[in-house]
Amino acid sequence: MNRLKVALVGYGYAGKTFHAPLIVAAPGLHLTTVVSSDPAKVHADYPDVNVVAHAAEALADPQIDLVVIAAPNDQHFPLAQAALAAGKHVVVDKPFTTTLAEARNLIAQAKEVGKVLSVFQNRRWDADFLTVKKLLADDDLGRVVHFESHFDRFRPVVRQRWREAAGLGNGLWFDLGPHLVDQALQLFGRPEAVYADLAVMRDEAVATDYFHVILRYEGLRVILHGSTLVAGGPRFVIHGDKRSFIKQGLDTQEAQLKAGGKPGDADWGKDPLDGVLITSVNDVEETAAVVTKVGDYRAYYNGVAAAIAEGKPNPVSGEEALAVMAVIELAHTSASMQRELPFTV
Repeated sequence: MNRLKVALVGYGYAGKTFHAPLIVAAPGLHLTTVVSSDPAKVHADYPDVNVVAHAAEALADPQIDLVVIAAPNDQHFPLAQAALAAGKHVVVDKPFTTTLAEARNLIAQAKEVGKVLSVFQNRRWDADFLTVKKLLADDDLGRVVHFESHFDRFRPVVRQRWREAAGLGNGLWFDLGPHLVDQALQLFGRPEAVYADLAVMRDEAVATDYFHVILRYEGLRVILHGSTLVAGGPRFVIHGDKRSFIKQGLDTQEAQLKAGGKPGDADWGKDPLDGVLITSVNDVEETAAVVTKVGDYRAYYNGVAAAIAEGKPNPVSGEEALAVMAVIELAHTSASMQRELPFTV
């Protein structure tokens, strides 16, 4: 099979931990070039990969089919714009862009040049999220009226890195918010309104490190919550008119990748923590364990390869990413105005 040649722009945390291993694991893709200022770091992991210092060098290579952008968030738009102009298919790490206008611009450009534009939303293939999707599809909870999705960490010391610096596109809401928003939209569609509380909680922090966002639907409230000062707590809390579901812990794939694991290793994507299904009968709670499904981030890049080579559906389309950006941007406006705002996109 002729594999699509891939250039990865950026070899920081996202590029090294997520993108490179998953690209290498995809049978239809071949990681040929990495754009990085540190060739030794790249060659320590992938000795045969070509390393160039500037994105323009990769974009000028006629053999490159797909450009994956894992650079800082404020570079997503100009790099994706340049890659599309160079006639390449493009994957952009989340967040898609830093503004809704930029997102619209890229979608229009991709349509004009006839190239696949996709956004990396690997957490659609988290083990716990796949479990939640099945519970809702099987109507195990009944009509869902309350849905909480948490992505909390305990990191009281501010790190010296671009993600925690001041500036548009930085901070926890842009970092983790797109994952939670995308999952919510996948489950429930677009909300009627958005209310957001964004804050800076840690000493010496300058970027948002706390968010509490409420998506209002008819008969349903979806709460998206993230903090850097939470040492425990649930990942999902869901209440329906039949029963409730609670899941602790995070998907294991990021930890496996950070530890040097490879996609497909033994126990890949397996979550040892069961969820709990709770039924109340005459005010007496009855609980049952729900075995967590196996997650697999490989589905994303396999889907990208199939979309480019075979014309199959884009695993995360620009239009889907546009809706996520609309919520991200509206939440910033809501927080600044301190009131709920209608979702009109």
